[in-house]
Amino acid sequence: MTRLKANILKILFIVLSSLSPLSGFAHPSTPDWVKSAVFYDIYPSSFMDSDGNGIGDIKGIISRLDYVKSLGVDAIWMNPIFVSGWFDGGYDIIDFYKVDPRFGSNEDVRTLVDEAHKRGLKVCLDLVAGHSSNKCDWFIKSATEGRDGRYADYYIWTDSISSKDLKDIEKRHNEKEPISSKTGAWVGVKDQFIGDACIPDADRGSYYLKNYYVCQPALNYGYANPDPTKPWQQPVSAPGPQAMRRELKNIMSFWYDKGVDGFRVDMAQSLVKNDKDKKETMKLWKEMRDWQDTNYPGKVLIAEWGSPDKAVPAGFDIDFYLPWLRKVYADLIWETGKSKQVGPGAYFEKSGKGSIKRFVEQFYSDLEATSPYGYVAVPSSNHDYPRVNAGTRNTPEEVKVFMTFILTLPGIPFIHYGDEIGMRNVDNLPSVEGSRAERSGTRTPMQWKNEPSAGFSSASPEKLYLPVFLDGGKLTVEEQEKDSGSVLNFTRNLIRLRHEHPALGNEGDWKVVTSLDKPYPMVYTRTSGNRTYAVAFNPSAAACDTELDMPDAKSLVPLSAVGKAKAKVKNGKIRLKMDGISAYIYKIN
Repeated sequence: MTRLKANILKILFIVLSSLSPLSGFAHPSTPDWVKSAVFYDIYPSSFMDSDGNGIGDIKGIISRLDYVKSLGVDAIWMNPIFVSGWFDGGYDIIDFYKVDPRFGSNEDVRTLVDEAHKRGLKVCLDLVAGHSSNKCDWFIKSATEGRDGRYADYYIWTDSISSKDLKDIEKRHNEKEPISSKTGAWVGVKDQFIGDACIPDADRGSYYLKNYYVCQPALNYGYANPDPTKPWQQPVSAPGPQAMRRELKNIMSFWYDKGVDGFRVDMAQSLVKNDKDKKETMKLWKEMRDWQDTNYPGKVLIAEWGSPDKAVPAGFDIDFYLPWLRKVYADLIWETGKSKQVGPGAYFEKSGKGSIKRFVEQFYSDLEATSPYGYVAVPSSNHDYPRVNAGTRNTPEEVKVFMTFILTLPGIPFIHYGDEIGMRNVDNLPSVEGSRAERSGTRTPMQWKNEPSAGFSSASPEKLYLPVFLDGGKLTVEEQEKDSGSVLNFTRNLIRLRHEHPALGNEGDWKVVTSLDKPYPMVYTRTSGNRTYAVAFNPSAAACDTELDMPDAKSLVPLSAVGKAKAKVKNGKIRLKMDGISAYIYKIN
């Protein structure tokens, strides 16, 4: 598509959207396959080990593509596979153009893409756009080749910092087990993310700014509002930030030319500094989207931004609900506060204090902000936060209720590998490659078989990347394939329903029809054309009931069921009684 044609399409889309802001979904250039897609996310170190070293790899993923296809999903997103220092699970990248040897080679990526495409699956990589490793050649040259070097302004350097930053550096250096008093790097990671400035012991400057950990220097995309008293804060138009944009396009081109179908962008909101309203960051991504549409049409951009109302209008097709940024989601799905409640229904415990209402109001707002352009994504979990089966939500029925919720919302579902079999979020694991204990539990090896290393690897259990938690073998693909009522087959059925009934899919209308002041049962309708479906769920331990006004309803046909419920249609009303830990999908005739 030429730039002229792309611009004409955008102008036409803007005009149409102004007439009816909720008249459709997606950017004009959003690939058609995205509009009905379900994604499956894979942590490569933990999915399948093909060479017996206890760490997953690309060839291992290729060997399991038939299984992935059997789920009914449409696309795979993988966490970073590039050469890394492995201080932050692959998010400290040394070489953006080369696959880390632990996973294989660049040629293996081509093979993965080819084999996935044969099965109708798309492949998306993780794009870490905001920072590199401090072992990256760019950073080393930026630090040592002077202010006129090619990479001099790829990073943010200064000779002066605030008193707060000095105190933060001192606090980091006082942390236990320091590896270097200069860099502030250490074996532990507890306080590495404190502060912004780091001491590089470099000619280029006394300090550099980091994005997260000390080993992750921030790439320089400029400042939205440079402070005139701090000349080191370069505007976004400066040569350094502009060179960094060109490098980002080069990285994307390199992997697009190998056939990948898109990117999930890590910390997409972090690029432009001092950008409180994110206007310059949004402009940056609009530029990237225009470039992509012109040079690589048909590719998808997925943001880890956590503010769909900003990310999607800025050019992303999809943005995630992140529990630490959309707290209404965290309150809904996690055990929070000081409650010691255990057993069924402990999750969603704050719903009686308004968390259902807050979530619904926020979700409506985000759907309204994104529907002219793209989609909200609500993941089952991911590599950064706990699985569905976690804490006191640990029975197959509770997992099924949660999966019913995730897979009947509008937007794009993302299923974290292993959630489809109810893999347990394992507590009290050591930090591995920067995972910290709270993230290790969601990165454990995929459990394929009931054997010591779970069919993940031929290595012995003590050599695995992380331990497995088999729970007597029930939480394995092999065992659940045999059981028609397993979490695995239940999840497959939900995905099938989502594809077969457009109203249940990514673009169907969504309306909560029960009172937001009475948490359960929560009932919402999904509608497309003249087809309407009702989703009712009760994640609490107690039975509950409701009455709904639906004048056009004649009968209800159950399509999916967890637990027990009784539903009657009479005189334009639906009377619904649900046992504890239950969820139903009804087709309304």
